[in-house]
Amino acid sequence: MTTLFSAAEVQTAAGPLGDSVLVDGGRVAAVGSRQELAPHAGAEHRHEGATIIPGLRDAHIHPVGYAAALTGVTLDAISDLAGMGGVLREAATLLPQGAPLIVTRFDDHAVAEGRLPTRKDLDEAVGDRPTLVHRYCGHIAIANTAALTAAGVDAETRDPQGGSLDRDPDGTPTGVLRETAIDLVTAHIEDTATPEPRQVLDAVTRLAGLGITSIGGMLGLGDGPWSSLGDEVDTMVSISDDLPITVHALVITRSADALIEARHRIDAAGARLRWAGLKLFADGSLGGQTAAMHAPFADAATETGTMRLTDSDLDLAGIALEEGAMVAIHAIGDRANSVVLDAFATLIDSGAPPDRLRLEHASVLMPADVDRIGALGITTSVQPAFLGSEASWLGTRVGQDRLPNSYPFASLQAAGANLAAGSDSPVESPDPFAGMALARDRAGLTPEESLDPASALGMFTDGGAAALGEPVPLAIGSPADLVVVDRNPMLATPDELRDTAVLATIVDGVEVPVDRTQPVWVT
Repeated sequence: MTTLFSAAEVQTAAGPLGDSVLVDGGRVAAVGSRQELAPHAGAEHRHEGATIIPGLRDAHIHPVGYAAALTGVTLDAISDLAGMGGVLREAATLLPQGAPLIVTRFDDHAVAEGRLPTRKDLDEAVGDRPTLVHRYCGHIAIANTAALTAAGVDAETRDPQGGSLDRDPDGTPTGVLRETAIDLVTAHIEDTATPEPRQVLDAVTRLAGLGITSIGGMLGLGDGPWSSLGDEVDTMVSISDDLPITVHALVITRSADALIEARHRIDAAGARLRWAGLKLFADGSLGGQTAAMHAPFADAATETGTMRLTDSDLDLAGIALEEGAMVAIHAIGDRANSVVLDAFATLIDSGAPPDRLRLEHASVLMPADVDRIGALGITTSVQPAFLGSEASWLGTRVGQDRLPNSYPFASLQAAGANLAAGSDSPVESPDPFAGMALARDRAGLTPEESLDPASALGMFTDGGAAALGEPVPLAIGSPADLVVVDRNPMLATPDELRDTAVLATIVDGVEVPVDRTQPVWVT
């Protein structure tokens, strides 16, 4: 049966397309005026005064991590380390005797002390219960003495490749673990933080309530710094038949065998869980001072971050491309971005299709690399939401000379870059309308890099679809993924965008049942 979805207008990044979308067999049959299309419809869903837009895409999100943030213990609400201690003590009372405590979303910029806690701070709160506190960026964790002891980490432990341990003057670890050093502890801590499959399904359904119809899902395999989340591919496979939106899986691994085995599991799953490819890391985060920079951070005169990308990673990228995969590489600092672009150029020279290469984040760029991105034709997956959480300290961290090169969305667009937007949730809120607003007003930072309303919407629609290998949204024959909202994003101010209400989310021509009263973010 054909169905007509009609409203006051249909709005895309390219312009208005009438007021109605005709759907047949889950695909777009026509877009135009209600008067012309209604005679061809067997049923109609009328939304007076509303606006229909293409389904929104989050090109980079961690769905299991997002579920864990919604269901687990987080530190978003604290204002000082004493408050952290109170949350830890209360959370510990809910666990069996001796069970490890794993807590997320600590932000050193949000506490009065303005610093990371140490193992001693955690020891005062939880005693000898093994405890691990993750910074909200996911690139730093703090372990207490019991957790360090269980992992055999002491003054004799050497820094692993791609990571480091903060140390007291005598060499004793302070408990602060950066990048791959987190793995030293997580490999020895019992899992107590894995969300149940039903909780992950609930979290993904909440994304649908935000107007998101497909995502680029970053999925770990139960190892590394987020091993407490379990095998995320298994979790997504277990709910694949019930997924309300499409999940394109990018697998986080450094093993070719593990990557191919994960692909087989995903290919055998339900139709809405799709194999996308490989996710690698070139560096860390700006907040954790582990982003790899050409010159030291402005507020840390000797620190240039951590480069994680290795020759074996690039070999794995080649294998993934041979398997028909996308290769997405996380790069935050300007040095990391330069290195990844060098690698992508080499891969393209060897025959790799540019549209299967994704630069994730591209936070700080050398001006020459902005032009290179456009010339290479790769996908640049950016997160406007980072601007909201980093606005108060970004200039201090990168320095005023590099601030104009931080999140340079307008410059990337002018260079011809293929821009796709995402949230990196649970690092940030997954709300795409807040992301669009930040792409436009940039929380007041370097307004010359602001995007216009069409470009901001396009990053979450056409750009996101291209980054996920999907057809052009609302094109004839494309999946009928669309969203009904209470205002036109092209006409709304950034602040009005932040208040957008999603009235209906339609995936493959069917409205997704969503409890829109549920919170979609931990705060």
